[in-house]
Order: sequence, then structure tokens, then C-alpha cells
Amino acid sequence: MDFTLLIVGADANAYYMARCYHERYNKKAFLIATKPIWFTSLSEIVDIKYYENLWEEREFLRVLDEFYENHKNEKILLVSSTENYITMISKNKEKLEGKYYFNYPKGEIIDIIVNKELFYKEYDNNSIISIPKTIYYSCLDDEEVKHDFMYPIIVKPADVVPYRQIDFEGKKKIYKVEDEQELNEVIHCIKKGGYKSTLIIQEYVPGDDSHLFDSVIYSDKNGKVKRITLAQIGLQEHKYDLVGNAAVMINGYNQFGNTEEVLNMVKKFAESIGYTGFAEFDLKYDSRDKIFKVLEINPRQGRSSYYLTPAGCNLIEILARDLIENEKLKYEYLDKEVMLSFVPKKIIKNYIVNEEYKEKALSLWKSHVNPIKYSKDSSLKRNYTLLRKDLRYFKDYKEGYWKNK
Repeated sequence: MDFTLLIVGADANAYYMARCYHERYNKKAFLIATKPIWFTSLSEIVDIKYYENLWEEREFLRVLDEFYENHKNEKILLVSSTENYITMISKNKEKLEGKYYFNYPKGEIIDIIVNKELFYKEYDNNSIISIPKTIYYSCLDDEEVKHDFMYPIIVKPADVVPYRQIDFEGKKKIYKVEDEQELNEVIHCIKKGGYKSTLIIQEYVPGDDSHLFDSVIYSDKNGKVKRITLAQIGLQEHKYDLVGNAAVMINGYNQFGNTEEVLNMVKKFAESIGYTGFAEFDLKYDSRDKIFKVLEINPRQGRSSYYLTPAGCNLIEILARDLIENEKLKYEYLDKEVMLSFVPKKIIKNYIVNEEYKEKALSLWKSHVNPIKYSKDSSLKRNYTLLRKDLRYFKDYKEGYWKNK
């Protein structure tokens, strides 16, 4: 099968999607992005161009039209690594169909999933998934937050797109708040930083990082789930701007049981809303009621979803088989044990607090995968940068904002 891959984005997610393409087809992917990010700028398996105003819909469509004109005799598979571009692709589906092959959900589904306030309100009382108790606070409101949750509690922006576009001192992806005084300080900081939308105030589901789980689905163009995973996370990133991203995870491993029940829940929910394409479900096991709670859903493959490839599902190949070859895919649960780790072995030894999980992770270390370390893309400069990143992890975890407890 011969086709061209165009990736929108330049982050770690974009890199491993290019890696999947290179591993399977031995070809370079084309990338378009706003600015260089070392994951891809130092790579020899991509051909990348930068457009400063790519975030703007008009420029985005112009660049896609230009690329198509230069490759109109080729079959072009289009993928994105961020919600912003996915939203624009879905919104302009009619303009792009016939030029590109892509698989993303309808715009109204993306809008609900990307905006956490809409997501929690839409699905809080549904009969399929369970969501932590949540209230909402408008940053345009001058009144103090009123809630009846026990501390600690979670504070995070409802609308991630505008939040990502602002920068301020003390900015974090997720805030774990220990008391009322800290809650008021966090809200003041966010308001002062320029965020004007809604904040999610949510009960904290107890448990260390090993209570977190990652489930990735691929739902075909007809809205039927064809691939699904369940990976137990042992350690998440503890740096303030990366909390919520998995650092160590094991696919096909679950200390808490009920795997089949969780898979059925995720599959049933995705199909009930007519979801298409990749989605990543962030889950946490709640030991109080023994239920896996849905923290959020990402309308794309996640930062760590590369593990599907060694588990038996190359992320680019499955898209091509579904969209370009029109293959009738069979449903498959990818249960092969695969450990993914962004961090060095010593970080696992020092910072995973679940001893049983730690022992399992260390036993799988020799066969583990790191999405951004690829033997066929190992220039001296790239290897040096990766080494520096490994060393920086020791400082990040020592000074980490998020404590694994």
C-alpha cells in the first residue's frame, strides 16, 4: 500500500506517529507546525515545514490546499497531534474530503469532549460511565467558590484551548489544592493570568499514580470500536506543566481486576455517542466504591499511545487499512504486556510507591519502549538531547509539584 502521511503538529505525539509510519513503511512523514520543537526538529524521519499562523483556520486551510496541490497524485493520510487542529479538520470535513483521508468524530462531539465543562455536564448522569463529583466556577465571577468536597480537591481549566495560549507565573496543567486558602490563591492566580472561562472544581479520587489507567480505542469510520487497550500507569509526570501525562505504564496489566467490565464500559460509551477515530480515556480506580472513574477523554491518540504499536496495532497502519483499503476490521482487545517508559530505570526504582507494580515494571525493563527513542533516528545531536532529558528527570521528580501519594 502506497500513501503519503501528513502530520499536523511537532510534539512528542507527532513524532511517534511519524515513527509508526517509518517503522511500517520505511518512509518519511511530512509535518507542518507553527514552530520547531526538538522532538521533531532534530529528527531525520520527518520532512517538516513551519507556518507561524497555522493556528488560524484560514491559514490552516491554505497550507492544506497548497500541500494537496503538490501531492494531488498521491493518497494522503492526514493526522493531527492536538485538539486545535482536529477541531479545524472536523469543522472543514466537506472541504477536505476527496483530498485527504482522515478519521475524526463530528464537530459537536469534539466540542463537548474538548471543553471539560460541557463534557462533565453532558455525561455526568449517564448510565455508562462514572465521573468524579464536579462543580463549576466562572472566572468572570467575583464570588468565592462554594463546595462541600473534602480536601484535597482538583482544579483545572474547562476550556484547554484558550488556557494553552496564555502564560503566567504559577501556571499548572492541573492543581491539587490542599485547603480553602490555597483554593482562593489558585483561582486568583489563574484569573490574573488572563484565563476568563470556566474552572472545574472536582473531588480528588484517592490513590497513588498506580490507580491511574489509560484506555485507547480505535473506532472505524462507521463508529464501531475495532481496537481497545487497558494500561495501568505506575508513574505520571510530576513537573507542574506535565502532570496528567503518563511516564510509566504497562499495557495488559491490571492489579485491581474488572478488566472486561472496564473495556465494555469504554467500548459501549464510544459507540453510544457515534465516536470515530482514536480516543484516549483517562481513568482512575476508586478504591472507595471499586469503580473506574473517567477523568477525561482526549479526541485523539494520547501522548503515550505509541504502546499500541508493539502491542500489535501500528497506529498509522490501522488508519490506512480502514480508510484507504476499506478493510473490514475485526474487534480486538490488545492484551499483550508492553511497558512504556519515558523515564530512566532509577526513577522507577525511586518514585513508584506501589511495590508490586514497581517489581513488575523492573522485570519488564529490558523490553520496554520509549516513544521518542528510535534506533533508526539517532543522530548525535538528538541522542545528546535525549540524554539531557533523561538527566533532567531526576531534578523534575526531586522538585516535583505533584507528589505520588
